[in-house]
Amino acid sequence: MPGDPGWRASASRRAQASAIPVIVTPLVSAFAATWSWRIDGQHHLDALHAARQPYVLAVWHGRILPGIGWLRHRGMVALASENFDGEWIARVLERFGFTMVRGSSSRGGVRALVRLSAAMREGRSTVITVDGPRGPAHHAQAGAAWVAHHARAPIVPFHIEANRHWTLSSWDAGQVPKPFSRVNVCVGAPLWVPGGGDTAIETGRVALEAALGRCAERAGAMTRE
Repeated sequence: MPGDPGWRASASRRAQASAIPVIVTPLVSAFAATWSWRIDGQHHLDALHAARQPYVLAVWHGRILPGIGWLRHRGMVALASENFDGEWIARVLERFGFTMVRGSSSRGGVRALVRLSAAMREGRSTVITVDGPRGPAHHAQAGAAWVAHHARAPIVPFHIEANRHWTLSSWDAGQVPKPFSRVNVCVGAPLWVPGGGDTAIETGRVALEAALGRCAERAGAMTRE
Protein backbone atom coordinates (compact mmCIF):
# COMPACT_ATOMS: atom_id res chain seq x y z
CA MET A 1 0.00 0.00 0.00
CA PRO A 2 1.37 3.49 -0.79
CA GLY A 3 2.53 5.50 2.20
CA ASP A 4 4.57 3.28 4.50
CA PRO A 5 5.05 -0.27 3.14
CA GLY A 6 7.88 -0.99 5.58
CA TRP A 7 5.85 -1.63 8.71
CA ARG A 8 3.12 -3.46 6.77
CA ALA A 9 5.68 -6.04 5.70
CA SER A 10 6.15 -7.05 9.34
CA ALA A 11 3.66 -9.58 10.74
CA SER A 12 4.49 -8.38 14.25
CA ARG A 13 3.74 -4.75 13.41
CA ARG A 14 0.48 -5.68 11.70
CA ALA A 15 -0.56 -7.63 14.79
CA GLN A 16 0.32 -4.67 17.02
CA ALA A 17 -1.68 -2.29 14.81
CA SER A 18 -4.71 -4.53 15.32
CA ALA A 19 -4.16 -5.15 19.05
CA ILE A 20 -3.36 -1.64 20.27
CA PRO A 21 -6.81 -0.15 19.44
CA VAL A 22 -8.52 -3.05 21.21
CA ILE A 23 -6.59 -2.16 24.38
CA VAL A 24 -6.49 1.63 24.07
CA THR A 25 -10.14 2.28 23.16
CA PRO A 26 -11.74 0.95 26.38
CA LEU A 27 -9.02 2.64 28.46
CA VAL A 28 -9.71 6.01 26.86
CA SER A 29 -13.45 5.50 27.30
CA ALA A 30 -13.02 4.59 30.97
CA PHE A 31 -10.76 7.56 31.69
CA ALA A 32 -12.92 10.03 29.75
CA ALA A 33 -16.03 8.94 31.62
CA THR A 34 -14.49 10.31 34.81
CA TRP A 35 -13.27 13.66 33.45
CA SER A 36 -15.13 16.90 34.04
CA TRP A 37 -14.94 19.57 31.38
CA ARG A 38 -14.61 23.34 31.44
CA ILE A 39 -14.83 25.07 28.08
CA ASP A 40 -13.78 28.65 27.41
CA GLY A 41 -14.82 29.96 23.99
CA GLN A 42 -17.64 27.52 23.24
CA HIS A 43 -19.58 30.43 21.77
CA HIS A 44 -17.21 30.47 18.79
CA LEU A 45 -18.27 26.95 17.85
CA ASP A 46 -21.94 27.63 18.63
CA ALA A 47 -21.94 30.55 16.18
CA LEU A 48 -20.40 28.44 13.41
CA HIS A 49 -22.89 25.63 14.02
CA ALA A 50 -25.79 28.10 13.92
CA ALA A 51 -24.52 29.39 10.56
CA ARG A 52 -24.02 25.81 9.29
CA GLN A 53 -20.40 26.74 8.62
CA PRO A 54 -17.90 23.86 8.62
CA TYR A 55 -14.51 24.60 10.13
CA VAL A 56 -11.00 23.23 10.68
CA LEU A 57 -10.24 22.48 14.32
CA ALA A 58 -6.51 22.86 14.96
CA VAL A 59 -4.64 21.45 17.97
CA TRP A 60 -1.14 20.40 18.93
CA HIS A 61 -0.29 16.70 18.55
CA GLY A 62 0.35 16.34 22.27
CA ARG A 63 -3.33 16.80 23.05
CA ILE A 64 -4.68 13.95 20.90
CA LEU A 65 -5.86 11.82 23.80
CA PRO A 66 -7.96 14.39 25.67
CA GLY A 67 -9.06 15.72 22.28
CA ILE A 68 -10.60 12.34 21.52
CA GLY A 69 -12.52 12.53 24.78
CA TRP A 70 -13.88 15.96 23.90
CA LEU A 71 -14.68 15.42 20.22
CA ARG A 72 -15.82 11.80 20.13
CA HIS A 73 -18.94 10.90 18.16
CA ARG A 74 -19.39 14.39 16.67
CA GLY A 75 -18.98 13.31 13.06
CA MET A 76 -15.58 14.99 12.64
CA VAL A 77 -13.19 14.13 9.81
CA ALA A 78 -9.62 13.63 11.05
CA LEU A 79 -6.22 13.31 9.41
CA ALA A 80 -3.79 10.52 10.38
CA SER A 81 -0.42 9.70 8.88
CA GLU A 82 0.26 6.45 7.03
CA ASN A 83 3.08 5.33 9.33
CA PHE A 84 2.67 2.72 12.08
CA ASP A 85 1.58 5.18 14.79
CA GLY A 86 -0.88 6.77 12.38
CA GLU A 87 -2.38 3.36 11.65
CA TRP A 88 -3.30 2.46 15.21
CA ILE A 89 -4.32 6.04 16.04
CA ALA A 90 -6.66 6.01 13.03
CA ARG A 91 -8.23 2.75 14.18
CA VAL A 92 -8.79 4.19 17.66
CA LEU A 93 -10.33 7.36 16.24
CA GLU A 94 -12.68 5.37 14.03
CA ARG A 95 -13.97 3.59 17.12
CA PHE A 96 -14.84 7.01 18.54
CA GLY A 97 -16.86 8.08 15.52
CA PHE A 98 -14.25 9.95 13.48
CA THR A 99 -14.03 9.57 9.69
CA MET A 100 -10.38 9.14 8.74
CA VAL A 101 -8.37 10.59 5.89
CA ARG A 102 -4.87 9.15 5.60
CA GLY A 103 -1.74 11.12 4.78
CA SER A 104 0.65 13.65 6.28
CA SER A 105 3.05 16.41 5.39
CA SER A 106 5.60 13.75 4.38
CA ARG A 107 3.47 10.95 2.87
CA GLY A 108 0.38 11.32 0.76
CA GLY A 109 0.08 14.90 1.93
CA VAL A 110 -1.46 16.70 -1.02
CA ARG A 111 -3.92 13.88 -1.69
CA ALA A 112 -5.02 13.89 1.96
CA LEU A 113 -5.44 17.66 2.10
CA VAL A 114 -7.51 17.63 -1.09
CA ARG A 115 -9.78 14.98 0.45
CA LEU A 116 -10.15 17.04 3.63
CA SER A 117 -11.09 20.18 1.72
CA ALA A 118 -13.59 18.16 -0.35
CA ALA A 119 -15.19 16.83 2.85
CA MET A 120 -15.51 20.39 4.12
CA ARG A 121 -17.19 21.56 0.94
CA GLU A 122 -19.75 18.81 1.66
CA GLY A 123 -20.41 20.39 5.06
CA ARG A 124 -18.12 18.25 7.27
CA SER A 125 -15.83 19.84 9.86
CA THR A 126 -12.30 18.51 10.29
CA VAL A 127 -9.65 18.30 12.99
CA ILE A 128 -5.90 18.46 12.34
CA THR A 129 -2.92 18.12 14.69
CA VAL A 130 -0.93 20.88 13.10
CA ASP A 131 2.54 19.87 14.32
CA GLY A 132 2.14 16.17 13.50
CA PRO A 133 3.07 13.54 12.69
CA ARG A 134 6.66 14.00 13.86
CA GLY A 135 7.09 17.64 14.83
CA PRO A 136 8.85 19.76 15.66
CA ALA A 137 6.45 20.25 18.54
CA HIS A 138 4.42 23.46 18.58
CA HIS A 139 5.49 24.45 15.08
CA ALA A 140 2.38 24.75 12.94
CA GLN A 141 2.70 23.20 9.52
CA ALA A 142 0.79 24.64 6.59
CA GLY A 143 -1.81 21.86 6.19
CA ALA A 144 -4.64 23.41 8.22
CA ALA A 145 -4.20 26.79 6.52
CA TRP A 146 -4.14 25.09 3.10
CA VAL A 147 -7.37 23.19 3.78
CA ALA A 148 -9.13 26.26 5.19
CA HIS A 149 -8.00 28.37 2.23
CA HIS A 150 -9.22 25.89 -0.39
CA ALA A 151 -12.45 25.04 1.45
CA ARG A 152 -13.17 28.73 2.15
CA ALA A 153 -13.69 27.87 5.80
CA PRO A 154 -12.27 29.18 9.09
CA ILE A 155 -9.68 27.56 11.34
CA VAL A 156 -10.65 27.25 15.00
CA PRO A 157 -7.62 26.81 17.28
CA PHE A 158 -8.03 25.02 20.59
CA HIS A 159 -5.87 23.78 23.43
CA ILE A 160 -6.53 21.34 26.26
CA GLU A 161 -4.90 21.32 29.68
CA ALA A 162 -5.87 19.00 32.54
CA ASN A 163 -5.36 20.07 36.14
CA ARG A 164 -3.94 16.61 36.93
CA HIS A 165 -2.18 14.58 34.27
CA TRP A 166 0.71 12.42 33.19
CA THR A 167 3.13 13.70 30.53
CA LEU A 168 4.53 11.15 28.09
CA SER A 169 8.23 11.08 27.23
CA SER A 170 7.48 11.50 23.54
CA TRP A 171 8.47 14.18 21.04
CA ASP A 172 5.11 15.90 21.54
CA ALA A 173 5.08 15.58 25.37
CA GLY A 174 1.62 14.02 25.07
CA GLN A 175 -0.73 14.68 27.96
CA VAL A 176 -2.89 11.99 29.61
CA PRO A 177 -5.42 13.47 32.05
CA LYS A 178 -5.65 11.44 35.23
CA PRO A 179 -8.97 9.90 36.27
CA PHE A 180 -11.41 12.38 37.81
CA SER A 181 -9.36 15.36 36.68
CA ARG A 182 -10.81 18.59 35.35
CA VAL A 183 -10.00 19.05 31.68
CA ASN A 184 -9.89 22.65 30.52
CA VAL A 185 -10.46 23.55 26.87
CA CYS A 186 -9.73 26.97 25.40
CA VAL A 187 -11.37 27.54 22.01
CA GLY A 188 -9.95 30.49 20.10
CA ALA A 189 -11.69 32.85 17.71
CA PRO A 190 -12.09 31.59 14.11
CA LEU A 191 -9.28 32.52 11.74
CA TRP A 192 -10.02 33.09 8.06
CA VAL A 193 -7.23 32.55 5.54
CA PRO A 194 -7.49 35.26 2.88
CA GLY A 195 -7.13 34.77 -0.84
CA GLY A 196 -3.71 35.17 -2.40
CA GLY A 197 -2.11 31.76 -2.80
CA ASP A 198 1.00 30.62 -0.96
CA THR A 199 1.61 33.96 0.73
CA ALA A 200 -1.87 33.93 2.23
CA ILE A 201 -1.44 30.34 3.42
CA GLU A 202 1.84 31.21 5.14
CA THR A 203 0.18 34.23 6.75
CA GLY A 204 -2.59 31.95 7.99
CA ARG A 205 -0.08 29.41 9.31
CA VAL A 206 1.78 32.06 11.31
CA ALA A 207 -1.47 33.48 12.70
CA LEU A 208 -2.61 29.99 13.69
CA GLU A 209 0.62 29.23 15.51
CA ALA A 210 0.29 32.45 17.50
CA ALA A 211 -3.38 31.73 18.26
CA LEU A 212 -2.54 28.25 19.54
CA GLY A 213 0.05 29.80 21.82
CA ARG A 214 -2.57 32.13 23.27
CA CYS A 215 -4.99 29.23 23.71
CA ALA A 216 -2.30 27.26 25.56
CA GLU A 217 -1.68 30.18 27.90
CA ARG A 218 -5.40 30.54 28.62
CA ALA A 219 -5.94 26.80 29.17
CA GLY A 220 -2.98 26.74 31.53
CA ALA A 221 -4.41 29.66 33.49
CA MET A 222 -7.73 27.83 33.73
CA THR A 223 -6.06 24.98 35.62
CA ARG A 224 -5.15 27.47 38.36
CA GLU A 225 -8.58 29.10 38.67
